[in-house]
Amino acid sequence: MESEGTTIVLGIPIPSIDPVFLGVVGVHILFGLAALTTGAAAMFSQKGRGRHSNFGSIYFWCLFGVFVTMSALSLMRWAENYHLFALGCISFASAYFGRTAARRHWRQWPRLHLTGMGMSYVVMLTAFYLDNGKNLPLWRELPTIAFWVLPSAIGMPIILHALFQHPVVLDFDRSRAASTRSANPD
Repeated sequence: MESEGTTIVLGIPIPSIDPVFLGVVGVHILFGLAALTTGAAAMFSQKGRGRHSNFGSIYFWCLFGVFVTMSALSLMRWAENYHLFALGCISFASAYFGRTAARRHWRQWPRLHLTGMGMSYVVMLTAFYLDNGKNLPLWRELPTIAFWVLPSAIGMPIILHALFQHPVVLDFDRSRAASTRSANPD
């Protein structure tokens, strides 16, 4: 359904009737849904090679798809979407940082990986709610500041808990302490 330059899809207004814009929005939504589900699957999978790595790689490349389509959409409507462009850049840069830390085994890589990937997910959700929260049941009742704050208010404590309590991080700390003790005996 269309009304004066707006297309309504599943009750959500899309601010355009341009078929190219709408096509890019469709691809963006598919990448976004895939990133949302594969990111959650990676978070809840046992860490290490296998499911976690596979879901994490799919998440990364889907987020890249979100980033590319978001960039195109933002350029088409810069005045309205520049803040979404900034958030998209931050989200993808965080994922790139987290992925690179794990692949190159940087110092403290489990913490860097967890922080980067976790923040990419939180920032992706923040951008989604900023753009769509005003049209979603329950969310539409909230003030706009909630769209900025709630994803971080929920995500940051989870990330912080994982940074200090996750078994992979704790095992990494123990193995580094043991290797330091064996390298420097008293």
